[in-house]
Amino acid sequence: MRRSIFYYIIAFFLIGFGTLLILENIGIMSFSFETGWHYLYPVLIIMLGLKWVSNRFRYQGGSLFFGSLFILFGSLLILDRFQVITFHFKDLFKLWPLLIIYVGFSLLKGSRPVVVMNWSKDKTDADDNFDDAEVDDKGSMFSVGSYEYNQPNWKVEPMSLRSLAGDFFFDFSKAFIPEKKIPILIDSLAGDVHILMPEHAEFRVRAYVVAGEIDVVGQSTDGINRSFTFETPGYGFSEQKLDFQIRLKAGSIRINYV
Repeated sequence: MRRSIFYYIIAFFLIGFGTLLILENIGIMSFSFETGWHYLYPVLIIMLGLKWVSNRFRYQGGSLFFGSLFILFGSLLILDRFQVITFHFKDLFKLWPLLIIYVGFSLLKGSRPVVVMNWSKDKTDADDNFDDAEVDDKGSMFSVGSYEYNQPNWKVEPMSLRSLAGDFFFDFSKAFIPEKKIPILIDSLAGDVHILMPEHAEFRVRAYVVAGEIDVVGQSTDGINRSFTFETPGYGFSEQKLDFQIRLKAGSIRINYV
């Protein structure tokens, strides 16, 4: 099995860390586990951020926002360790303007007209809202974290995912999809939504971002107050279909075929 570069980074880091402990134990240099951990955990934070950014660009989940946040956070902690600046773990909240910077970079891409494709002519107002009784409500608008659905043969069920900030990754090519209409609601203040769909799957998506980007199977729009509606040709008469409603204040929504 091909190993990621991060496996080798971790391996060499542990080898170096163990070597320093040996040198300290035989009296060649002064080094303690407490001191080592003081330097170790910021590096691990940076590596986690690099992994998220790498996965984001390889369309394997991940998050550009949270990856950048962890890289910056870990780097500032390292600079503090070498007495270049003063920055402590509790100062994490001071990095909240990174969200504004993230939105700014999203706007630099420019804005294009809203794209609407294959919208069903028999759509009713009732279709715009999900029945809360039909979905499994997971999370709340005060939660922070990631949701990943990519295990082999995971069962798709109606769900409502809400979070203050987080990333959402779905791989429906690995899923068991029942023969029925399945509503999926995603509502988050900030984050990235990445969905992988098999080419034979029928689905509809209604997406909205206050600031960010929406890309659905090659059709995209970005900027401020962007909305996007897409429906596969066979959605209207198929028994097996997914109905996505996605709302983000800031972030990106991406749906790709695999």
